[in-house]
Amino acid sequence: MTAIEFNYNLTSLQKYLLVFAKQLTGNEEDANDLLQETYLKALVYREKYVNHNNFKAWVYTIMKNIFINNYRRNKKAKTIIDQTDNLYFLNSGAEDRFSNPEVMLNSKEIQKGIDSLDNDFRKAFDMYNEGYKYKEIADDLNLTIGTVKSRIFYSRKKLMENLSEYNPN
Repeated sequence: MTAIEFNYNLTSLQKYLLVFAKQLTGNEEDANDLLQETYLKALVYREKYVNHNNFKAWVYTIMKNIFINNYRRNKKAKTIIDQTDNLYFLNSGAEDRFSNPEVMLNSKEIQKGIDSLDNDFRKAFDMYNEGYKYKEIADDLNLTIGTVKSRIFYSRKKLMENLSEYNPN
């Protein structure tokens, strides 16, 4: 594929990529940034594209991977974006959120419920709550993805049963 054909194919996907980016980010400005990063990476790695592959899928995969990497980077940085008018969250301090006795009691009860899970189930559940993906958990615990999903589902179900008194419905 020539450079002109590559560029034409890439720009012809713009409206579809923008819709996908909006679905991923939920924000038009972030979607435009993601689209721009995708274009840049596709152009930089143009020689990696093999003509026998689906071009659209190749570009969508680039976009999805950029989004996932950015998400993980932001989560690792634990960035707090305060969109309140008076910057309430930034000025309140982290310790204020846990100074409420009811919140502290609920947190202890939830942790007690998590601790009561079987060790095999708790490990998968904890890793999922820490942000690991099913595949990463499966690889770490030497399990199949289906087993990991099952254990996380079972753990949630068990916690909901144990903590049913806290459900406002």
